[in-house]
Formats: sequence, C-alpha cells, structure tokens
Amino acid sequence: MSDCLFCKILNKEIPSTKVYEDDDVYGFVDISPMAKEHYLFIHKEHTQNVNESSSDQITSVYNAIKLFTQANDLSKDGFRVVTNQGKNGGQTVFHTHFHVLGGEQLKAFGS
Repeated sequence: MSDCLFCKILNKEIPSTKVYEDDDVYGFVDISPMAKEHYLFIHKEHTQNVNESSSDQITSVYNAIKLFTQANDLSKDGFRVVTNQGKNGGQTVFHTHFHVLGGEQLKAFGS
C-alpha cells in the first residue's frame, strides 16, 4: 500500500525511531505519545485492521511485544496493549497496529 503511512515507514520513505525489528514485525516510537513510553508494533504485511489480520500475524506481533517488554523492563511494572478498529474505535491509520503504553501509572478504563 503505497499511500499507507506505516508502509511508508517500513519502506524508509518516512523516518521513525525503531525499537524492535524481526523478519515479520517492526516496532517504533509513537510520535504523539499518550504515556511516558508509547510504542507502535506493526506486522510488515499490510492489513487494514485487526479483523483482516491472520492469527499468525497477530501471534507474531504479540510475540514481538512480549520480547520487547521483557527486554526493556516494561513487564516489571506493567504496560497496556491497545488496538483500535475502525472509525468508531478511534483508528486513524489503516494499517493494523498495536499501541504499547507504559512507563507510568495508567488510568484504568472507566475511571
């Protein structure tokens, strides 16, 4: 998808601050952080949203998040993983992505 923002990041057409990469997954710093630590993890194969993603793609992304959070002590105090689905779910970039938020006490949902 040549007009996809995250595909452009993968193709190095747009710069990003990489925090993780393997054969299938790329992780980078969110440029509009909503927590002290805020990262985005994407599968390198483009899908528009989580419902279009295969189980293998989702598993690859979650395994990458697990490796990253364990290696960077986010798992010690906790973190949140969020994905948005569609306009009403708050999705603004239509390349399946997962937000990893941590580094501080996050408010509980419903608070």
